[in-house]
Amino acid sequence: MGLYLLHLHLHGLFRGHDLELGRDADTGGQTTYVLELIRSLAARSEVEQVEVVTRLIDDPRVSPEYALAHEALGEGAAIVRLPFGPRRYLRKELLWPYLDALADALTARLAAQPRRPDWIHAHYADAGYVGALVAARLQIPLVFTAHSLGREKLRRLLASGLTHEQIEQQYAMASRIAAEERALAQSSLVITSTRQEAEQQYACYDGFVAEQAVTVPPGVDTRRFHPELLPGEPDAVATLLQPFLRQPERSPLLAICRAERRKNIPALIEAYGRSALLQARHNLVLVLGCRQDTSAMEQQQRELFQQVFELVDRFDLYGRVAYPKQHSSASVPALYRWAAALGGVFVNPALTEPFGLTLLEAAACGLPLVATDDGGPRDILQRCANGRLVDVSDPAALQRALELAGADPEAWRRWRQNGLEAVSRSYSWDAHVCSYLGHGQQRCRRPEAVPAVASLPQRLVLLDLEAALASPQVAGLEAPTLSGPSPRRKQALRGRFWPQMARLS
Repeated sequence: MGLYLLHLHLHGLFRGHDLELGRDADTGGQTTYVLELIRSLAARSEVEQVEVVTRLIDDPRVSPEYALAHEALGEGAAIVRLPFGPRRYLRKELLWPYLDALADALTARLAAQPRRPDWIHAHYADAGYVGALVAARLQIPLVFTAHSLGREKLRRLLASGLTHEQIEQQYAMASRIAAEERALAQSSLVITSTRQEAEQQYACYDGFVAEQAVTVPPGVDTRRFHPELLPGEPDAVATLLQPFLRQPERSPLLAICRAERRKNIPALIEAYGRSALLQARHNLVLVLGCRQDTSAMEQQQRELFQQVFELVDRFDLYGRVAYPKQHSSASVPALYRWAAALGGVFVNPALTEPFGLTLLEAAACGLPLVATDDGGPRDILQRCANGRLVDVSDPAALQRALELAGADPEAWRRWRQNGLEAVSRSYSWDAHVCSYLGHGQQRCRRPEAVPAVASLPQRLVLLDLEAALASPQVAGLEAPTLSGPSPRRKQALRGRFWPQMARLS
């Protein structure tokens, strides 16, 4: 009998075609990764059935497809949509009050099935919280991928000047970090995209056990992302950008990302605006998702676009900067190929980047990179050797890196070829799924002779935190920092509390 795998991807807009990437901060690279992973798993002989549970949304502002309870993704694969919370579409930070209801509904659904999943894979903190509850109740192994981590985002937001109160109001950070702790404590396997994630970000959490983590870099769909321009693509890109660019034949600096603060797009515009060399040599093309009326957007997106408009005006960049309002999913690979054909560069100026799937997409299309020296891009550039890393918090350094990237045609051609070869060698979906299944089958064996959840005795465990912190095992250890407790304090706290917490369902 083949594997039955269940994935949880709860926020954003998720369907099996025409992903609305960049529509908002919740519909980005994670959405692409989960969809491609589901399809790639379903194609494997070891897998009999794979499902992804997401939120059912009945809202006239979005497609009626998101209100379908079931969507087939081909043989053996499907999207299952369950309602929880209001019927309307909500950003992920507003879903926390409704996750317990989803956990109850999903537990009941799985308990009633003739077969339960071999493991549950939760994507992001909200799914991690639900997955931890369901996995504990039904004794199903849990796999967790955070995609980005709350502690790291908190650190970056504080560094940008926001207060704890502002961050909590916008991002519900306390709930997110608590959910990440719970998911990590429950997990049999933690999948990270880079070594830096495991060693520097996950390691800040009490519930994280390094031995349970493996690094499995995501794959890229080389059927869509390849270097050869398709018929009609140059004309389609020209139509998309024609309202903006006076000299569209110039080599482009291309950025494709969601409109959110951590993507750091204003810094890229400012670096371009301050450089006469960049303006003489390149156009700047910003694909920041799809928008209709900016006044109807959420505050963070509205403020970002206002910054974009103001910077274009301040540096008088009209005719040299493009920021189209709409694009289709088919436009994305065409844009990479078009930029590569003109000798352009793909730019990722994000303040923090857990992985950076767009970097692999660009590399697969033969487009060299200038990327943030944070997280995933370090691993990608180390393997691919197809561009430059830069400290994007330093505007002058970002400007210099962009100027140097387009200065040497021979280096550009070498970067292009290196990227194409490295994607084929190291970042295929076949390699990703093979590694994923190997680790999953090794780490996610079901415990034997575990009583049914209904027969487990109910316990109320009261923990005197103040007394515990004063105990000989914990007292005298250094206080926790923003990045999390020290290793000694983590060990003491885990030894004191984890056995009791593990008995709670």
